[in-house]
Amino acid sequence: MIHAYIPEQSWVSSSYSQNNGGECIQWAPEYATATGRVPVRDSKAPNGPALIVSADAWSGFVGFARTHG
Repeated sequence: MIHAYIPEQSWVSSSYSQNNGGECIQWAPEYATATGRVPVRDSKAPNGPALIVSADAWSGFVGFARTHG
């Protein structure tokens, strides 16, 4: 298990998220660049858990979203 402190200002909304209260994810690109691991969280629960995935896994997810979104 990875425990990481990621400052609140580091989180940005995904370009795939919409402002309708539905599908909203955020990620921390600066952390991803520095570590090669991509933290992802639900913007509706910013104090909840974050999932941290490898850069390859994130790339696969984004590719899937592009083709199925």
